[in-house]
Amino acid sequence: MSGEIVGIDHVQLAMPEGREADAVAFYVGILGLDSVEKPSELTNREGCWFAGPSVGIHLGVDRPFHPARKAHPALLIADFDAFLEHLDRHGVRIHVAESIGEQRRCHLEDPFGNRIELVEQIPSIERSKRR
Repeated sequence: MSGEIVGIDHVQLAMPEGREADAVAFYVGILGLDSVEKPSELTNREGCWFAGPSVGIHLGVDRPFHPARKAHPALLIADFDAFLEHLDRHGVRIHVAESIGEQRRCHLEDPFGNRIELVEQIPSIERSKRR
């Protein structure tokens, strides 16, 4: 086989029509991602794009809108406790999930009801022991 999968470029989530400001308030204002300008070929489409150091999240308008309640992105979080405290200060409700090995995780919902998982970043040496 030639070529190989080297990573994920982005995850696409759905959002309701006309709620871009709510998306920016949450993904930029609370989660700390950056807004990304869409390529000129896509500027006429509704929705918005966000990015962090190693993650891209695109929100596109879906009619009729249905939030993703099972399928979800899992975001790797450095300083897990501090991030959860930050979310708590912003009134974001966290649903603690069962840890996998030593790696803690939880779930939250974006303003549209899409499920997002947060996974504690653990050093790669510890991670390699789990495999």
